[in-house]
Amino acid sequence: MCLRILQGYTSLIKSVAFNPNGRTLASGSEDQAIRLWKVDTGQCLKTLHGHANRVRFVTFSPDGGIIASGSEDETVRLWDADTGHCLKILQGHTHLVRSVAFSPNGNLLVSGSHDQTVRLWDVATGQCLQILREHASLIWCVAFSPDSKVLASSGDDKKILLWDVATGQPLGTLSGHNHRVWSVSFSPDGSLIASGSDDQTVRLWEVSTGKPINTLQGHTGGVRCVAFSPDGSLVASGSNDQTILLWDVAVGQCAKSLRGHTSRVWSVAFSPDGSIISSGSDDGTIKLWSVYEGACLKTLRSERLYERMNIVDAKGLTEGQRATLSTLGATV
Repeated sequence: MCLRILQGYTSLIKSVAFNPNGRTLASGSEDQAIRLWKVDTGQCLKTLHGHANRVRFVTFSPDGGIIASGSEDETVRLWDADTGHCLKILQGHTHLVRSVAFSPNGNLLVSGSHDQTVRLWDVATGQCLQILREHASLIWCVAFSPDSKVLASSGDDKKILLWDVATGQPLGTLSGHNHRVWSVSFSPDGSLIASGSDDQTVRLWEVSTGKPINTLQGHTGGVRCVAFSPDGSLVASGSNDQTILLWDVAVGQCAKSLRGHTSRVWSVAFSPDGSIISSGSDDGTIKLWSVYEGACLKTLRSERLYERMNIVDAKGLTEGQRATLSTLGATV
């Protein structure tokens, strides 16, 4: 049962991320803003403005002090998580930035773009250190290994590429999906990679050999996002089929199905203690779920332009105008 509905968003949710202590959630959406939420109460703490187009990805630095965001305005921004001030604007991509990730040691940031490049940035200086060019099409996701030594990137070319962070050279290619690969995630011990694809499967790969070890089938739509639980025992996957599935990594079986979204799920994230999953969807909501019970704990719902405005007695409106105002939140 959903316990609370919280207002704040004006459009589709593209990304969610917990800070390292699990008390704050960051989210990015099509309204070009990043919002910070207090997890226990659902209160919106701050709204960060600066991007000139949709925010496609948000993530916290390992110490929680910085938020990185990637946008369709072709930039990456670094924000002070406490004050909400923009610290740096990282420019160089020539198409939308789809994914960003901090290295676990906090020194580097990686970004993946529809310009078909992966860029490595120095967090302290904001300088671009390397540009990695091997993908043959749009890049959808980037991720660091837990030891900060290996990068994974995935894209429209159906491949997952592994990169040596120190040299920028490709280490190998994971092939097996038969459609674009939306998302990749390293297990906490770095031994496995999970990937989600438009072929409706989640695949688990052994990093050391590059071999697939399991194909997880259960979704009825493309898999937009994947994430390992902090202890590595579960993988969460969000899909075009509007569900989040929790997979038992050891046995390769679906452990729980989380249902409640009414449109595709773009992003999933585990809280640091592994007890909560956050999901962001094109239905304009962010949901917080209990991992153990599979129940929705909170829903953060889109605040539309005329939310809670009562126009029941308004005169002179056509049926079409009333319908439009209704979709914008008015009570008609």
